Amino acid sequence: MSTPQIEAFLEMMAVERDASPHTLSAYARDLADADGATGGLMTADSEAVETWFADLSRRGLSAATAARRRSAVRQFYRFALAEGWRADDPSRRLDAPKRGRPLPKTLSRDEIERLIAAAGAREGAAGPRLLALIELSYASGLRVSELLALRVETVQRDPTHLIVRGKGGKERLAPLNAAARTAVRAWLTARDAARTPKTPDSAWLFPSSGASGRLTPRRFAQMLDQAAIDAGIDPSRVSPHVLRHAFATHLLEGGADLRVVQTLLGHADIATTQIYTHVATDRLSAVVRDKHPLARDD
Repeated sequence: MSTPQIEAFLEMMAVERDASPHTLSAYARDLADADGATGGLMTADSEAVETWFADLSRRGLSAATAARRRSAVRQFYRFALAEGWRADDPSRRLDAPKRGRPLPKTLSRDEIERLIAAAGAREGAAGPRLLALIELSYASGLRVSELLALRVETVQRDPTHLIVRGKGGKERLAPLNAAARTAVRAWLTARDAARTPKTPDSAWLFPSSGASGRLTPRRFAQMLDQAAIDAGIDPSRVSPHVLRHAFATHLLEGGADLRVVQTLLGHADIATTQIYTHVATDRLSAVVRDKHPLARDD
């Protein structure tokens, strides 16, 4: 049951800070939990508040949830100080919980091959188009925005590299392997064959009838979902960004230098690239665990 002080705090959040109903509901639950665990927020001392907070992780709450509960309690005590209800802030020593950075989703080499096979098996121009999209993304690690912004003129001469303008307007070279170049040539042929004389040619490599004139990330994701289903892969594990993750992870698994992968991905900070080393290490450890004869129980 909520106390009058908590009710007053929530009313202040709604009126003065325009907090959403969702936020107010979450804060109400957070403060009720803290109030019950500490024996009452209005009388709790620092030790009681810190014990409650330390117990959150033992209760299985995520770092994000614990961080929100800390925020709710700290804001409540600041409000209590301002109102003169308390002369101290027992939450002042609560440190924000460290949030582990989630590892990026990726696909195995076998799954990539199955996805490529499923894309190539589609009928009409849809097959070559999706195949070119997947091969380009996986071969060069392009962001989906970079991939869908490609123009026909950039690939007409069958280049081995693309000049890509990434975040912040920075340019970088993106390599194209033989499979990607073959897929692009096949798509250009299918693209030209599908165009009618009355339809003006588009400057975009992957045109669309939509307002932007080019394929959208959402439509590309939908196409990947269907290809994943056809390949026997859970579609929730597949997205345009996962192809970029697979590019980076498989390079590192193959022994590529981290700085090289950073350059290829267009990351300004190598710390962003380093997260892929954890994925690669986990995958390699799993191979040793599952395949090494001395690691088997039998």
